[in-house]
Amino acid sequence: MNKNKEVKIFPNAQDLAEAFAFELFQMTKSSKQRLDIALSGGSTPKLLFKVLANQYADKIPWERIHFWWGDERCVSPTHKDSNFGMTQEFLLSKINIDADNIHRVKGELPPEEAAADYILQIQSNLNEREDWPIFDLIILGMGDDGHTASIFPHEMELLTSDKICEVATHPESGQKRVSLTGNVINNANRIYFLISGKAKAKPLSAIMNNLKSATKLPTFHIEPKQGEIIFFLDNLAASEI
Repeated sequence: MNKNKEVKIFPNAQDLAEAFAFELFQMTKSSKQRLDIALSGGSTPKLLFKVLANQYADKIPWERIHFWWGDERCVSPTHKDSNFGMTQEFLLSKINIDADNIHRVKGELPPEEAAADYILQIQSNLNEREDWPIFDLIILGMGDDGHTASIFPHEMELLTSDKICEVATHPESGQKRVSLTGNVINNANRIYFLISGKAKAKPLSAIMNNLKSATKLPTFHIEPKQGEIIFFLDNLAASEI
């Protein structure tokens, strides 16, 4: 893990989400170009989406933003587990954004077909650097087991895969997912982590302190080659750093 990572700590998850939303707002103000942003699922991003919808619906130039997803469950877009579905409910349905700006993983397809389709979407839309697509921002979370996107500790090979995305398997449920791979994530211009909750404190402490045990955690290996990485944490997640 890069020792030059930036860490921002907030009292609680709501304050974290509001600060993150303001950061996104500032980013859109400082750039007049198209921004390709990969989103994350989870409870903290849900808070973020609510803040964006409530406070920034008419302040952010959504026409310049293209939304992608760092990973997606292989379910229909209306399924309760769908990351796209959650974003649709709490953000996309509440802002003025063109359908062409939304690039979802088609989780209703067979997993390998969904991955192939997503790869084609990415290759057709994004610029490249060193043969890998460039996202302007990838938003990530971290699981209690140190996983990020859908790169789990039992599938560390996805960090170095030569594919843009892969089919991953949840270690407990066996659910299939489509995930960006490590090489794509680490090629982003910016990587912002949103991490909240006491359950994240121990793995986060290992990662931040570069402990040997952290090398078994996928999040430890997220380190942008040419971009910046910022960890947005609440007090509970940061309590053991």
